[in-house]
Amino acid sequence: MDKEQTISSGQLSILFFVFMTGSAIINVPGPLVLRAGNGAWLSLMIAGIVGAGVLTCMLYLHRKYPGLNYMAYSRKLVGPFFTYVFGFMAIFFLHYMQSAIVLDAGLFMVTSMLRETPLYVFNLLLFMVAALTARAGIEVMARMFTLIIGIVIFCTVAVLLLAIPLYHVDYLLPILPKGIIPVMHGVYTASGFPYMEVIVFAMLLPCVRADQRGKTGRYMFLSLGLNIIILCISTVCAIMTLGPLTGDTMYSLFALARLIEFQEIIQRIESVIGMSLIADSYMKVAIALYVLNAILCELFRIKDRTILILPLALIGFLNTLVTFNGTTEWFNFVSVIHPVWNFFSLTLPLLILTLTAVIRKRK
Repeated sequence: MDKEQTISSGQLSILFFVFMTGSAIINVPGPLVLRAGNGAWLSLMIAGIVGAGVLTCMLYLHRKYPGLNYMAYSRKLVGPFFTYVFGFMAIFFLHYMQSAIVLDAGLFMVTSMLRETPLYVFNLLLFMVAALTARAGIEVMARMFTLIIGIVIFCTVAVLLLAIPLYHVDYLLPILPKGIIPVMHGVYTASGFPYMEVIVFAMLLPCVRADQRGKTGRYMFLSLGLNIIILCISTVCAIMTLGPLTGDTMYSLFALARLIEFQEIIQRIESVIGMSLIADSYMKVAIALYVLNAILCELFRIKDRTILILPLALIGFLNTLVTFNGTTEWFNFVSVIHPVWNFFSLTLPLLILTLTAVIRKRK
């Protein structure tokens, strides 16, 4: 995991898609429908526009300071003091994020599939594998995650197609029974998770090879658009299957897969969705851990780029044991506090840096 590791713009866009889609494809539909009702897909589209705005700021700064990451061009724009402030804000948020991702996968397993297994077993194993992957470097992650996300998307699409006999189109109406306010509430939730989280890729943009940088923006916007389409389709399919119960089901696609039965041959395929959630969470936490380590190494000028990964993973694992008391508390925190914390820790500093760069360019 050294500075010489580089990837293509296509590989970066795949990592970008993995990070955005990740556990969101399983976790987003249910809680979003709870807040936005049948207009949840509208919330996703509007939140996607927010994500496009964030991505535009990232790419603008990347073009203005090619070869520099988020911390490096922050030093040039606002000086070392504010760089440390922005860096520590990002560190605390990413530390919480990696713990939340793993905790989400662990809570899913102990509440839906393996109820008798202690939570710490899943959390420890997931952190161990993610830490070893992050130590291997971004090239290994780009190559491996391409295969894994392909399998995950194939399994998800297969489940949605097999559920076609269960769909009821009339469940989609009315779209806005309570007006636009619930939809905007859904925008608030979906913007925090997953679209404002993409700022972490400001640390990874310099990893793209110099001859590939011209294609980076195009590919990343393509990944963003594909992510919005997949999440909207998953949400609509969940509503057409579960109807009013969608909002009360945290893992709606898992509940949808439980209902599939085809000629007594294809049954109980919810385990496919369960394995997809584990794979998605593993990939996302590996990327978050990699970026967290990169920010620390950049701030404190640490030459050994692998020395902090295992300690960070251990701290994250211990954090999963003491942070939340159960599924309800974790769900409320992610839905209410997470978007605000995300905005002040990642989005606001990026906007400040973008505004500073624009003002300096005009002068």
